[in-house]
Amino acid sequence: MVGNGALSGAVIAVAGAGGPAGRAALLRLAEAGATVVGADNDPERLSEAVDAARYAAGGATVTGDTVDLLDLRSTREWAAHIEKDFGRIDGLVHLVGGWRGSETFTKTSLDDWDFLELLLIRTVQHTSLAFHEALQRSERGRYLLISAAGASKPTAGNAAYAAAKAAAEAWTLAMADYFRKAGGPEGPTSAAAILVVKALVHDAMRAERPNAKFAGFTDVKDLADAVVDVWSKPAAEVNGKRLWLTEKP
Repeated sequence: MVGNGALSGAVIAVAGAGGPAGRAALLRLAEAGATVVGADNDPERLSEAVDAARYAAGGATVTGDTVDLLDLRSTREWAAHIEKDFGRIDGLVHLVGGWRGSETFTKTSLDDWDFLELLLIRTVQHTSLAFHEALQRSERGRYLLISAAGASKPTAGNAAYAAAKAAAEAWTLAMADYFRKAGGPEGPTSAAAILVVKALVHDAMRAERPNAKFAGFTDVKDLADAVVDVWSKPAAEVNGKRLWLTEKP
C-alpha cells in the first residue's frame, strides 16, 4: 500500500500525534501512502507513536517533532520546516484534545475554561494561522478539526468544554471561508472541515472497562479512516462542513 496508496505523495502534519487518536492517524495516513509529520509536546510519547507507525507501515516516512503549539512562533517554524524539508504541505490534522467537566452548571470552574481555552482553541488558532498558506498552495490541502457533538448541544456540566469546542469550530469555519474566497469562481481547491464525534474510544479503554458499552463513541481507528477519507472527496464538498461520525444531537 505504501508508495501507491490514496495519499501517495502527500505530506500531512498531525498535531497531538502522541495520543491514542494521533497514533491511529499516523498509522492510517502512512498506510495510505502519505509522508506524515507528527507533533506532540511529550517527546517520549511522540517517539513511541512515530516508531509504532513507521514499523507497522513498513517503508513509510513518519517523523516527529516536539513542538509547543501554544507558541505561535514555534508553530510557524514547524510549518516552515515541514515545507522546506518535504517541499509541500497537504494537510494538518488537529488532534490536540483535553477534557474538564463538572457535576453541575453551578459548580463550573473557570479554571477549567482557562485550561481548555489553551488546549482546544489556542492550538487551533496557531496551527491554522501557521499552515493555511501552505495548505492553500496545495492542490489537495485539508485542515481537519476533530470536534465533539457537545459543541452543538452543550450539557450543564460541560459548559467550558462545549464552549471551547464551539469556538474552535467557528475558527475552523472562518478558515474554510478563506479557502472559499481564495478559490474564486472555480471553487476552493483546499478545505477546512470538522469531524464530529460524541467521544473517542480505544483498545486500552475497553480493556480497562470490559463491561462498558461506549454507546455512540467512535473508535480511534474509525476516526483515522474518516480522516483519510476526507481526501477522497472534492474540496468544495467538504470545505466548511461538519462531517458527523455520530448521531446528530
